[in-house]
Amino acid sequence: MTRTTTLIAGLALASTAATAQNFGTEADVDYAAQLWQAMVETGLAGDGAVQALPYEGVEPHGLMLETFYTRATIDGHDGALVIKRNYGPAGVTADEVISDRMAHLAAVTIMFQRAEGYDDETGNWFYAKYLPDGSLEPNPSGVPLAGLVGKGGDAGCIPCHAAAGGDDYLYTTDADLE
Repeated sequence: MTRTTTLIAGLALASTAATAQNFGTEADVDYAAQLWQAMVETGLAGDGAVQALPYEGVEPHGLMLETFYTRATIDGHDGALVIKRNYGPAGVTADEVISDRMAHLAAVTIMFQRAEGYDDETGNWFYAKYLPDGSLEPNPSGVPLAGLVGKGGDAGCIPCHAAAGGDDYLYTTDADLE
């Protein structure tokens, strides 16, 4: 291996390692579990969760969606919580989702605005992608999707939501969620 090839390979590994450290840590997984529990306790996730009228969505979230804007308190911090239920498969209709939500639920994705100082550069948003049972979906490398997902990379929650406009990382509303 040439020195240039070794340097390029080393930079690629360092970049991958730096991105992986931004999310999926044990602390991120624990925090995501607290968020899931708070959503279950308030009827926003799990069996018997409150329902809304599904609407057409786009990937990566799902072709049918339900979105909820609320607040949650985790570790003494009250913050804005955006919950998006992601339904599929391709071609699923709102009527099919309404008739059997759990059969079509692919994932639950959330954004929770943590306290100032968590990551001011990204609006202090914590992201997580849950499977219908509340476990975290892993990325292709097996890292749980929780925390600053995609920070410093070209793909993932943060790079996508940074393009939302309005400096709030939200596509669906510019409402003040404070």
